[in-house]
Amino acid sequence: MTTLQDAAGHAVLCYEQGRFEEAGQICRAVLEDQPDHSGFLEFFATIRTAQGLPEMAVTLYRRSIALTPLRMATWWNLATALERHRRPDRAYEALKRAIAIAPDHPQAYANLGALHRAGGRRPLACRDFSRAVVLNPQDAATRTSLGLTARENSEVSRSVAVLRKAVICDPAAAETHLQLAHGLRELSEFQPAATAYGRARRLDPGSSTIQGYQLLLKQALCDWTGYEALCRTVLDTIDHATGIAIPLGILAIGTTAAQQRRAAGFFYDRIVSPLAPPPARPAPATPRGDRPLRVAYLSADFHEHATAYLAAELFERHDRDRVTPLAYSYGTNDGSPMRRRLEAAFAQFCDVQAAGAEAIARRMAEDGVDIVVDLKGYTKQARFDLLARRLAPVQVAYLGYPGTSGCPHMDYLLGDPLVTPPEHQEHYSERLVLLPDSYQVNDRRRPLPDRTPSRAECGLPEDSFVFCSFNAPYKIAPALFGLWMRVLKRVPGSVLWLYGGVPEAIGNLRREAAAHGVAPERLIFAAKAPLAEHLARYRVADLCLDTLPYNGHTTTSDALWIGCPVVTCLGETFASRVAASLLGAAGLPSLATATLEGYEALAVDLAGDVLRLAGLRRHLEDARWQSPLFDSGRFTRHVELAYETMWRLHEAGQGPRSFVLQSSAAA
Repeated sequence: MTTLQDAAGHAVLCYEQGRFEEAGQICRAVLEDQPDHSGFLEFFATIRTAQGLPEMAVTLYRRSIALTPLRMATWWNLATALERHRRPDRAYEALKRAIAIAPDHPQAYANLGALHRAGGRRPLACRDFSRAVVLNPQDAATRTSLGLTARENSEVSRSVAVLRKAVICDPAAAETHLQLAHGLRELSEFQPAATAYGRARRLDPGSSTIQGYQLLLKQALCDWTGYEALCRTVLDTIDHATGIAIPLGILAIGTTAAQQRRAAGFFYDRIVSPLAPPPARPAPATPRGDRPLRVAYLSADFHEHATAYLAAELFERHDRDRVTPLAYSYGTNDGSPMRRRLEAAFAQFCDVQAAGAEAIARRMAEDGVDIVVDLKGYTKQARFDLLARRLAPVQVAYLGYPGTSGCPHMDYLLGDPLVTPPEHQEHYSERLVLLPDSYQVNDRRRPLPDRTPSRAECGLPEDSFVFCSFNAPYKIAPALFGLWMRVLKRVPGSVLWLYGGVPEAIGNLRREAAAHGVAPERLIFAAKAPLAEHLARYRVADLCLDTLPYNGHTTTSDALWIGCPVVTCLGETFASRVAASLLGAAGLPSLATATLEGYEALAVDLAGDVLRLAGLRRHLEDARWQSPLFDSGRFTRHVELAYETMWRLHEAGQGPRSFVLQSSAAA
């Protein structure tokens, strides 16, 4: 006769061998005879969880808890099943019950921290991870989770300190070295970051994620040792779907629009989608009547940031009879004049930095949001737990990330006929909305400096032709830098003025210049400066050279605003077509060439044609207040018409579809 002990032993053996159905049959047979056996109920629930049947598991765990309510492990296991059942709120309550029974159990606090982090409640996650670390100081995995979450919560120095201790606890954990590298990079400790990335990759050589972040760091440092081989590896990862490519990093290498779409979709499926239940289809629209559309702008960048510099006037200029603009800010409040300006620009400014994703979703629902405009995409500090959700009936990607999100419930992307031509629709998961003129909004209230510095103040030679490019170093590609060096050789005595925020990049670029036969002192580097002082530099430069394949975006419009001509080359992808779009809207489409050979020739020709260059500057100065590029009111009307068109389609029960706005439509 088979005893309960024999049955339990056989069931456990089957479970350990992955024979879940057979193990479940044993449990079912026992429970038919003894339906209140809490042990078999709990084990049957564990089997159901392993089979991917969390709803059944939850029912069984609850039956077991009704019989033995003070068994901590059952509450713990129930929390796991509820989390897999996409019920984080109930999982949280189950973990709290487990902690009430066993208040000194470190892993319970670690799991609670993981739940808070997944829900976007980073301060609470840090609190619970810290409790777990106090209870078990040698747990490297929990220390790593604490370090990661502290960095996400903008506590970067604390993050690095925690992760350095985690590395001591477990020197062989690749993930810990990776997270340490991220923090060191954010603190601009680039050489230690490179070392940490290298250790992570040696510990986990097959990780496509680590190689993607190594690529990002090499780009930031203009470290091109082994760069081409690393780029080829990343491209192979995309082409063969063998791992994750970091979407932002691949914009600055030779990816096609099709590869960017493939990489974004893979990133969304593997990294973003698991953070929330599959979004429901939007509910049918209720009649809106004459009320304004409630449009929510979602970002971490409502402070001194390039996005704010561009878009502040859009928020201010919205016609409140047509659009009620709402801000949901999950970034840092830096207390700056720009932050105060933005807080005044919106009908409602919601600081949701400490709020979880579910709480933000509820808040938007209570606020009656019609359209959400995501201003981040796959850029720094983006909250993927929000990107994974449908927060409003209509969702729009705009401005922050120049490419597709790969997100199936991001309905629209705002572009224009040049950056996102209709024939590129297949490379976007969103429906393309083509605005007239240019997709990029600009702020007429950005500074027009009263004072122009002298060349001596800028460290520039008085009589040299000054090329400039103030884009971030990560946008400087080796091939383009080689082109710039050829330009310097062809224009005797000329210099190239670059942004110099990263000392390691300065050293690397000077070495590269020497390798190309150009004296390193012909590269001059500008220090970081307040916006007005920085903009004044464009009056000292003669010609701005754009970067490829990742163009200057805000930097290009800055140059054109001040009156400095920009030379670019039209590429295939969104990121490589932005400068051409801006030049077209500024009335200078001829400065966007079709080939790199044309780009080089145009830069050299303009350097030798003083009259033509003066004419270009005069055009930009004279057209500043008439140019569509800087007509904020005109742009706002276009965007409002786009929002109204999207909403009409939704009201009519139609799915998202691409459309083109004509400039006359906003008159």
